[in-house]
Amino acid sequence: MRYDTIIIGGGMGGLVTGINLLRQGQKVAVISAGQSALHFNSGSFGLYGRHNGEDITDNPLNYIKVLPETHPYSKVGIDNILKYIPQVKPLFEEVGVTLHGDEKRNHYRLTPIGMFKPAWLSMEGYATADSPAPLSWGKALLVNIQGYLDFYPQFLSRGLEKAGLKVESRTFTLDSLQHLRKSATEMRATNIARVLDGNVLRDVARHINRFIDETDATTVIMPAVIGMFDESPIRLLQEQVKVPVRFISTIPMSVGGMRAQMKLRTWFHQHGGTYLLGDIVTRGTIDGGRVKEIYTANLADMPLAADNFVIASGSFLSHGLEANPDSVYEPIFGLDVVADPNRPQWCDPDLYKEQRFEHYGIATDSSLRVSHKGSTLDNLFAAGAVIGGCNALKEESGAGVTLMTAFKVADQILNSKKGGKQ
Repeated sequence: MRYDTIIIGGGMGGLVTGINLLRQGQKVAVISAGQSALHFNSGSFGLYGRHNGEDITDNPLNYIKVLPETHPYSKVGIDNILKYIPQVKPLFEEVGVTLHGDEKRNHYRLTPIGMFKPAWLSMEGYATADSPAPLSWGKALLVNIQGYLDFYPQFLSRGLEKAGLKVESRTFTLDSLQHLRKSATEMRATNIARVLDGNVLRDVARHINRFIDETDATTVIMPAVIGMFDESPIRLLQEQVKVPVRFISTIPMSVGGMRAQMKLRTWFHQHGGTYLLGDIVTRGTIDGGRVKEIYTANLADMPLAADNFVIASGSFLSHGLEANPDSVYEPIFGLDVVADPNRPQWCDPDLYKEQRFEHYGIATDSSLRVSHKGSTLDNLFAAGAVIGGCNALKEESGAGVTLMTAFKVADQILNSKKGGKQ
């Protein structure tokens, strides 16, 4: 089978790259092993939220402009970043995901343990504030479902009280949730979200409104266990509750992240993309500085060929990078990796200090073409967390790097086609 572009990795980076290529008439295939980082998403995307250990509120782009040339943002280029940023919210809106936020000023998202972290964009309904304190939410009511263990009212209460709020907590249950109680493993956000829909939300709203009357609360905060397949249940509940309802991300799986993943994938598939789910790329053929074809576990000896390839396979979490006792390596092509050669240098014994392995990734040039045995491959590009040179955890930049590199890779491929460089 032959395509214009084959993308290895079906997460946000791979799908955004694929969508941008599909829009320009390319024949695109995405190969996805399964879960992506979106399944663990907090409900927010970071552009650049922390620098030298300090939160960034105003003008994160000013910090991005002066990052070292090895950083993925520097390889994308500030002019390109300024071009791509206005395209992000419309792209997600087109697929069915509403995002709120501004690149000129970070807002703050409320985490599951009651801390506030800077964010660029947040999904519909999630708890955000212009600054971590003081909050203008009045009296907060934390509402949980009986038996749901992935929501932590005590941590949240402590954090909200530090931000100047009075806080009370309540729990409720519904007959429609009883079948999930047969096992604690069934009381998970995604399973609950499949139940809390339609008419069931009216019962949820009735319980919450009763709690509001009892406590005189002016804000309701509850776990993000609503809206598995689209945003309409979120809006329906917000319409039926007397005061604003704000949602907090839960322990994975993430309902908001899975919704975004499904929406991106659905758009990609409906507009002609090929999405091979549950398959892994086992090897590729490199000849004359180009990738000729790849092979997957499910297709065995049937090769997949393309003019261009994109590796968006993620970092260690997604097995885009792997490690043995002696080295860090990229498992499909054996691409060059930016990593310390000595294992003791990979990490710091102090868990809370910056870990060097978090910077590791495959080597790329300024066009995001990858390197193999010291030579750049003409038609293999990298997008997302598989690229080395940044610490997304410490910078709060993971989603931003993924999106900006995905946009640039799509541009590079389309421009090379226009210029006939194939």
